[in-house]
Amino acid sequence: MPPTVKTARRRKKNPGGGSAKARRRAARLAAVQALYQIDLAGASFESVLAEFIKHRLGHEVDGISYVAADPVLFASIVRGTGARLADIDSMASAALDARMTLGRVDLLLRATLRAGTWELLANPETPAPIILAEYIEVAKAFYAAPVPGVINAVLDTLARRLRPNEVNVSAHPAEAEAEAEAEAEAEAEAEASPEDADTEIPVEHP
Repeated sequence: MPPTVKTARRRKKNPGGGSAKARRRAARLAAVQALYQIDLAGASFESVLAEFIKHRLGHEVDGISYVAADPVLFASIVRGTGARLADIDSMASAALDARMTLGRVDLLLRATLRAGTWELLANPETPAPIILAEYIEVAKAFYAAPVPGVINAVLDTLARRLRPNEVNVSAHPAEAEAEAEAEAEAEAEAEASPEDADTEIPVEHP
């Protein structure tokens, strides 16, 4: 079973599961949980992806109705990480403290670093400061200090290597949050109807 977050956002009036920003954050959180489960159980990426789509994203679990995740972003992170796992692990390991390897870190921390690394590597539409800020928030759902700071340090190092044209990539919380809010507002104007938020993700079959 994936780890349980310390708190869960309950659905508001919108049956689609919240704002565009909330759904993107939920997608990242769910992707980290899925990657954790894959690592823990040795399951295939596609089988865990299908399980989350069917039973978790936007569903009620233990009496709590969770915010519906952005299905495209969720699937992209999980599938993308699986497709480039060797490269991602090599990059994340190189950014860790010299005394630590990715293979030795906590499974949940490893899943968070993998997801964040994939986004920096393969999701250029999202600015690096927003990616860093989002994964710091994901880490805070599971960990107290200093782990979110570790996530920030590693992803900041990777962002400088992978996105040299983006200056000042470090996730200063207030600035990154302001950028994320602006991005969410812009996307909300063109956002699909609530009914579209629960669209099922196509699952690859053998």
